[in-house]
Amino acid sequence: MKTTRGPRILVFDSGVGGLSVADCIHRQLPGLDLVYLADNAGFPYGDKPEAEVVERCTRLIASALGVYAPDVIVVACNTASTVVLPHLRAMTSVPVVGVVPAIKPAAAKTVNRRIGLLATPATVRRPYIDRLIEEFASDCLIERIGHPGLVSWAERLVAGHAVPEGELTEAMAPFRSAAVDTVVLGCTHYPLLLESLRKSLPGVRFWVDSGEAIARRVAWLLAEAGLAVPGADVHPDDALAGEKTAVLAALFSGPAPEGIAPFMAGLGLLPAQVAGNWPAEPGVRAAGSA
Repeated sequence: MKTTRGPRILVFDSGVGGLSVADCIHRQLPGLDLVYLADNAGFPYGDKPEAEVVERCTRLIASALGVYAPDVIVVACNTASTVVLPHLRAMTSVPVVGVVPAIKPAAAKTVNRRIGLLATPATVRRPYIDRLIEEFASDCLIERIGHPGLVSWAERLVAGHAVPEGELTEAMAPFRSAAVDTVVLGCTHYPLLLESLRKSLPGVRFWVDSGEAIARRVAWLLAEAGLAVPGADVHPDDALAGEKTAVLAALFSGPAPEGIAPFMAGLGLLPAQVAGNWPAEPGVRAAGSA
Protein backbone atom coordinates (compact mmCIF):
# COMPACT_ATOMS: atom_id res chain seq x y z
CA MET A 1 0.00 0.00 0.00
CA LYS A 2 1.46 3.34 -1.00
CA THR A 3 2.31 5.71 1.84
CA THR A 4 1.55 9.42 1.69
CA ARG A 5 4.50 10.44 3.81
CA GLY A 6 7.18 12.68 2.36
CA PRO A 7 10.77 11.68 1.62
CA ARG A 8 12.75 10.43 4.60
CA ILE A 9 16.49 10.77 5.19
CA LEU A 10 18.60 8.71 7.60
CA VAL A 11 21.63 10.60 8.90
CA PHE A 12 24.26 8.39 10.57
CA ASP A 13 27.35 9.30 12.60
CA SER A 14 29.42 7.94 15.45
CA GLY A 15 28.27 10.81 17.69
CA VAL A 16 26.61 14.22 17.50
CA GLY A 17 28.77 15.60 14.68
CA GLY A 18 26.31 14.50 12.03
CA LEU A 19 23.84 17.00 13.47
CA SER A 20 25.77 19.70 11.61
CA VAL A 21 24.95 17.87 8.36
CA ALA A 22 21.35 17.25 9.40
CA ASP A 23 21.08 20.99 10.06
CA CYS A 24 22.22 21.80 6.50
CA ILE A 25 19.77 19.28 5.03
CA HIS A 26 16.92 20.67 7.11
CA ARG A 27 17.71 24.25 6.14
CA GLN A 28 17.80 23.46 2.43
CA LEU A 29 14.90 20.99 2.50
CA PRO A 30 12.85 21.82 5.60
CA GLY A 31 9.93 19.56 4.67
CA LEU A 32 11.94 16.33 4.79
CA ASP A 33 11.51 13.72 7.49
CA LEU A 34 14.87 13.17 9.21
CA VAL A 35 15.97 10.24 11.34
CA TYR A 36 19.24 10.67 13.25
CA LEU A 37 21.23 7.56 14.21
CA ALA A 38 24.42 7.77 16.28
CA ASP A 39 26.68 4.90 17.27
CA ASN A 40 27.78 6.63 20.45
CA ALA A 41 28.45 3.26 22.08
CA GLY A 42 31.24 2.87 19.52
CA PHE A 43 32.49 6.46 19.65
CA PRO A 44 35.11 7.41 18.54
CA TYR A 45 35.66 5.53 15.29
CA GLY A 46 39.11 6.93 14.49
CA ASP A 47 41.00 4.49 16.74
CA LYS A 48 39.01 1.38 15.74
CA PRO A 49 39.98 -1.27 13.15
CA GLU A 50 38.23 -0.81 9.81
CA ALA A 51 36.49 -4.19 10.09
CA GLU A 52 34.88 -3.15 13.38
CA VAL A 53 33.71 0.17 11.93
CA VAL A 54 32.17 -1.64 8.96
CA GLU A 55 30.40 -4.19 11.19
CA ARG A 56 28.97 -1.57 13.54
CA CYS A 57 27.80 0.75 10.78
CA THR A 58 26.18 -1.91 8.61
CA ARG A 59 24.43 -3.58 11.55
CA LEU A 60 22.93 -0.36 12.92
CA ILE A 61 21.96 1.04 9.53
CA ALA A 62 20.36 -2.27 8.55
CA SER A 63 18.20 -2.07 11.69
CA ALA A 64 17.19 1.50 10.86
CA LEU A 65 16.34 0.52 7.29
CA GLY A 66 13.92 -2.08 8.57
CA VAL A 67 12.17 0.30 10.95
CA TYR A 68 12.21 3.66 9.16
CA ALA A 69 12.55 2.82 5.42
CA PRO A 70 14.53 5.94 4.45
CA ASP A 71 14.79 7.13 0.87
CA VAL A 72 18.43 8.26 1.23
CA ILE A 73 21.15 7.29 3.72
CA VAL A 74 23.72 9.95 4.67
CA VAL A 75 26.88 8.69 6.37
CA ALA A 76 27.87 11.93 8.08
CA CYS A 77 31.19 10.64 9.39
CA ASN A 78 34.50 11.01 7.59
CA THR A 79 36.04 7.88 9.10
CA ALA A 80 33.04 5.71 8.29
CA SER A 81 32.72 7.18 4.80
CA THR A 82 36.23 6.07 3.90
CA VAL A 83 35.53 2.39 4.63
CA VAL A 84 31.83 1.56 4.82
CA LEU A 85 30.17 3.01 1.69
CA PRO A 86 30.85 0.00 -0.61
CA HIS A 87 29.45 -2.36 2.04
CA LEU A 88 26.29 -0.30 2.48
CA ARG A 89 25.74 -0.01 -1.27
CA ALA A 90 26.10 -3.78 -1.57
CA MET A 91 23.44 -4.47 1.07
CA THR A 92 20.74 -1.99 0.01
CA SER A 93 19.38 -0.27 -3.08
CA VAL A 94 18.75 2.91 -1.06
CA PRO A 95 21.14 5.66 -2.27
CA VAL A 96 24.05 6.28 0.11
CA VAL A 97 25.87 9.61 0.46
CA GLY A 98 29.19 9.92 2.25
CA VAL A 99 31.36 12.87 3.25
CA VAL A 100 34.86 13.91 2.29
CA PRO A 101 36.77 16.97 3.49
CA ALA A 102 35.80 19.97 1.35
CA ILE A 103 39.21 20.58 -0.19
CA LYS A 104 37.88 21.27 -3.68
CA PRO A 105 35.55 24.14 -2.66
CA ALA A 106 38.24 25.48 -0.30
CA ALA A 107 40.69 25.70 -3.22
CA ALA A 108 38.07 27.66 -5.15
CA LYS A 109 37.66 30.17 -2.30
CA THR A 110 41.16 30.82 -0.98
CA VAL A 111 42.76 34.08 -2.06
CA ASN A 112 46.32 33.60 -0.76
CA ARG A 113 46.42 29.86 -1.68
CA ARG A 114 47.03 28.90 1.96
CA ILE A 115 44.53 26.40 3.34
CA GLY A 116 44.22 24.83 6.77
CA LEU A 117 42.84 21.30 6.98
CA LEU A 118 41.35 20.63 10.40
CA ALA A 119 40.45 16.99 10.90
CA THR A 120 40.88 14.05 13.24
CA PRO A 121 44.36 12.50 13.59
CA ALA A 122 43.18 9.46 11.60
CA THR A 123 41.71 11.54 8.76
CA VAL A 124 44.74 13.78 8.17
CA ARG A 125 46.90 10.68 7.70
CA ARG A 126 44.66 8.88 5.21
CA PRO A 127 46.01 8.53 1.64
CA TYR A 128 42.76 9.79 0.13
CA ILE A 129 43.52 13.22 1.63
CA ASP A 130 46.75 13.31 -0.37
CA ARG A 131 44.80 12.40 -3.50
CA LEU A 132 42.22 15.16 -2.90
CA ILE A 133 44.98 17.72 -2.41
CA GLU A 134 46.86 16.57 -5.51
CA GLU A 135 43.70 16.71 -7.63
CA PHE A 136 42.11 19.93 -6.42
CA ALA A 137 44.69 21.99 -4.48
CA SER A 138 48.11 21.14 -5.84
CA ASP A 139 48.98 24.85 -6.13
CA CYS A 140 48.10 25.55 -2.49
CA LEU A 141 50.03 25.32 0.73
CA ILE A 142 48.07 22.91 2.93
CA GLU A 143 48.66 23.05 6.67
CA ARG A 144 47.14 20.05 8.47
CA ILE A 145 46.04 19.84 12.09
CA GLY A 146 44.82 16.50 13.41
CA HIS A 147 43.90 17.28 17.00
CA PRO A 148 42.60 14.48 19.26
CA GLY A 149 40.52 16.72 21.53
CA LEU A 150 38.17 18.61 19.25
CA VAL A 151 35.67 15.82 18.65
CA SER A 152 35.29 15.23 22.39
CA TRP A 153 34.86 18.96 22.99
CA ALA A 154 32.04 19.01 20.45
CA GLU A 155 30.39 15.99 22.10
CA ARG A 156 30.59 17.69 25.49
CA LEU A 157 28.70 20.73 24.20
CA VAL A 158 25.51 18.65 24.41
CA ALA A 159 25.75 18.56 28.21
CA GLY A 160 26.54 22.27 28.39
CA HIS A 161 30.32 22.04 28.83
CA ALA A 162 32.21 25.03 27.43
CA VAL A 163 34.97 24.65 24.86
CA PRO A 164 38.40 25.09 26.50
CA GLU A 165 39.26 28.29 24.64
CA GLY A 166 42.90 28.40 25.78
CA GLU A 167 43.63 24.88 24.59
CA LEU A 168 41.83 25.53 21.32
CA THR A 169 43.81 28.70 20.65
CA GLU A 170 47.06 26.86 21.34
CA ALA A 171 46.04 23.98 19.07
CA MET A 172 45.33 26.37 16.17
CA ALA A 173 48.79 27.99 16.31
CA PRO A 174 50.05 26.24 13.12
CA PHE A 175 47.23 27.84 11.12
CA ARG A 176 48.15 31.29 12.38
CA SER A 177 51.82 30.68 11.62
CA ALA A 178 50.96 29.57 8.07
CA ALA A 179 48.66 32.60 7.60
CA VAL A 180 45.88 30.45 6.15
CA ASP A 181 42.88 32.40 4.88
CA THR A 182 40.66 29.33 4.47
CA VAL A 183 40.01 26.42 6.82
CA VAL A 184 38.45 23.10 5.85
CA LEU A 185 36.38 21.63 8.67
CA GLY A 186 37.27 18.02 7.86
CA CYS A 187 35.08 16.41 10.51
CA THR A 188 31.33 16.84 10.85
CA HIS A 189 31.75 17.61 14.56
CA TYR A 190 33.74 20.76 13.84
CA PRO A 191 30.96 23.06 12.58
CA LEU A 192 29.52 22.72 16.09
CA LEU A 193 32.73 24.43 17.32
CA LEU A 194 32.69 27.17 14.70
CA GLU A 195 31.93 30.04 17.08
CA SER A 196 34.99 29.17 19.20
CA LEU A 197 37.14 28.50 16.13
CA ARG A 198 36.33 31.96 14.74
CA LYS A 199 37.49 33.56 17.99
CA SER A 200 40.72 31.55 17.87
CA LEU A 201 41.43 32.36 14.21
CA PRO A 202 40.04 35.86 13.51
CA GLY A 203 42.18 36.19 10.38
CA VAL A 204 40.51 33.31 8.56
CA ARG A 205 38.17 34.54 5.82
CA PHE A 206 36.53 31.30 4.70
CA TRP A 207 35.30 28.32 6.71
CA VAL A 208 34.36 25.38 4.50
CA ASP A 209 32.59 22.15 5.37
CA SER A 210 30.69 19.46 3.46
CA GLY A 211 27.18 20.06 4.81
CA GLU A 212 25.80 22.25 2.04
CA ALA A 213 27.16 19.95 -0.69
CA ILE A 214 25.61 16.92 1.01
CA ALA A 215 22.24 18.67 1.20
CA ARG A 216 22.42 19.47 -2.52
CA ARG A 217 23.28 15.85 -3.27
CA VAL A 218 20.30 14.65 -1.23
CA ALA A 219 18.01 17.01 -3.15
CA TRP A 220 19.39 15.71 -6.46
CA LEU A 221 18.89 12.07 -5.46
CA LEU A 222 15.32 12.70 -4.39
CA ALA A 223 14.56 14.50 -7.65
CA GLU A 224 16.23 11.70 -9.62
CA ALA A 225 13.97 9.19 -7.86
CA GLY A 226 10.92 11.26 -8.76
CA LEU A 227 10.24 12.18 -5.14
CA ALA A 228 8.88 15.65 -4.44
CA VAL A 229 11.55 17.77 -2.77
CA PRO A 230 9.68 19.60 -0.01
CA GLY A 231 10.58 23.03 1.20
CA ALA A 232 12.35 24.22 -1.94
CA ASP A 233 10.18 27.36 -1.95
CA VAL A 234 10.23 27.87 1.82
CA HIS A 235 12.61 30.36 3.37
CA PRO A 236 14.74 28.60 6.03
CA ASP A 237 13.86 31.16 8.71
CA ASP A 238 10.15 30.61 8.05
CA ALA A 239 10.59 26.86 8.28
CA LEU A 240 12.58 27.03 11.50
CA ALA A 241 9.95 29.27 13.05
CA GLY A 242 7.32 26.52 12.72
CA GLU A 243 6.21 24.17 15.45
CA LYS A 244 6.79 20.97 13.45
CA THR A 245 9.48 18.69 14.82
CA ALA A 246 12.39 18.45 12.40
CA VAL A 247 13.60 14.95 13.40
CA LEU A 248 11.27 11.96 13.67
CA ALA A 249 13.65 10.12 15.98
CA ALA A 250 17.11 10.58 17.45
CA LEU A 251 18.54 7.10 18.02
CA PHE A 252 21.67 6.26 20.01
CA SER A 253 23.37 2.87 20.28
CA GLY A 254 24.44 3.77 23.82
CA PRO A 255 22.64 5.85 26.43
CA ALA A 256 21.09 9.00 24.96
CA PRO A 257 23.39 11.93 25.79
CA GLU A 258 22.21 14.11 28.64
CA GLY A 259 20.59 17.24 27.24
CA ILE A 260 20.39 15.99 23.65
CA ALA A 261 16.78 17.07 23.00
CA PRO A 262 17.26 20.74 23.98
CA PHE A 263 20.63 20.79 22.21
CA MET A 264 19.04 19.56 18.98
CA ALA A 265 16.16 22.01 19.41
CA GLY A 266 18.75 24.81 19.63
CA LEU A 267 20.01 23.76 16.20
CA GLY A 268 16.48 23.84 14.80
CA LEU A 269 16.34 20.01 14.89
CA LEU A 270 13.70 19.37 17.53
CA PRO A 271 13.30 15.57 17.82
CA ALA A 272 9.87 14.00 18.23
CA GLN A 273 11.48 11.02 20.00
CA VAL A 274 14.80 10.17 21.63
CA ALA A 275 15.87 6.54 22.04
CA GLY A 276 18.92 5.29 23.91
CA ASN A 277 20.50 1.82 23.73
CA TRP A 278 18.92 1.40 20.32
CA PRO A 279 17.85 -1.04 18.97
CA ALA A 280 18.50 -3.55 21.76
CA GLU A 281 16.59 -1.53 24.34
CA PRO A 282 14.51 0.84 22.25
CA GLY A 283 12.69 2.55 25.17
CA VAL A 284 11.61 5.67 23.35
CA ARG A 285 11.10 8.90 25.26
CA ALA A 286 9.32 12.05 24.26
CA ALA A 287 11.41 15.00 23.15
CA GLY A 288 12.56 17.14 26.05
CA SER A 289 12.80 14.22 28.47
CA ALA A 290 16.46 13.57 27.69
